[in-house]
Amino acid sequence: MAEVFEMGKVSSRGQIAIPVDIRAEMGLEEGSKVIFFLEEDTLLIKKVSSQTWAQITKPLRQLKKKIAQENVNELIHRMR
Repeated sequence: MAEVFEMGKVSSRGQIAIPVDIRAEMGLEEGSKVIFFLEEDTLLIKKVSSQTWAQITKPLRQLKKKIAQENVNELIHRMR
């Protein structure tokens, strides 16, 4: 994948237009899904495919298997 450097601007509604060259390089079309990662002052936007979504949610699905339904309320209260 080629290196593309573009600058964008945030609208008054908090929207950011992804530059045409970057959309084309990433294969982003209307309705494409992206996920946002924020760490300190760095924002990373990653294209989400069914494969990447499966990778992202895998730890959550595994954790779900370890928690019994009757323990959910107790865990929520403990986390608060």
